[in-house]
Amino acid sequence: MDTPNPQVDPQDTTLHTPLAVQDDAVLTRHDPFNLNALFTPVAQGMGLELVGVEFHSGSHAVVRVFIDRELLGVTVDDCAGMSRAISALLDVEDPIPGQYTLEVSSPGFDRPLFKLSDFARFAGEFARIRLHRPLMGQQTSAPGARPQRNFSGTLQGVDGRDVLLATDTETTLRLPFADIDKAHLEPDLKPL
Repeated sequence: MDTPNPQVDPQDTTLHTPLAVQDDAVLTRHDPFNLNALFTPVAQGMGLELVGVEFHSGSHAVVRVFIDRELLGVTVDDCAGMSRAISALLDVEDPIPGQYTLEVSSPGFDRPLFKLSDFARFAGEFARIRLHRPLMGQQTSAPGARPQRNFSGTLQGVDGRDVLLATDTETTLRLPFADIDKAHLEPDLKPL
């Protein structure tokens, strides 16, 4: 389904960043067992933010959990405590068939973006976004070029359920949140 108005007015310099995104959707493509909902109360009870959860299937399945703490960040002890708490929960609930490895870590400098509110929260930051299918109906590159799945640019916030991304071609794209496969911040690590 194409967005009726795919581009944002380039003269509009307003960051579309609401103080709170109402219906805070979560990318679930990499969380088929809805572990985010299972783990969120555990993280909150420990004074942590559950940044997101990824599940990678295969012969060596991995459940990757990202946690953070506002202003302070997380320590190795925070990661170990969260790992113990959700291991016990997973043993009781048993939502994942088969064997898997559980990993708990900080989001790192290249923080993954899982929630619609993340795209509003980090407006003004540079990000890389991959869609699960090519974007149709928007001018994303040179005329006649193939539709793209991978984008990078400065987050401009959200508008409804669309993520706004300003590209280096001075175009602001509307990327439907439901079409995002993966997204992460791209920190500027150049020396001052």
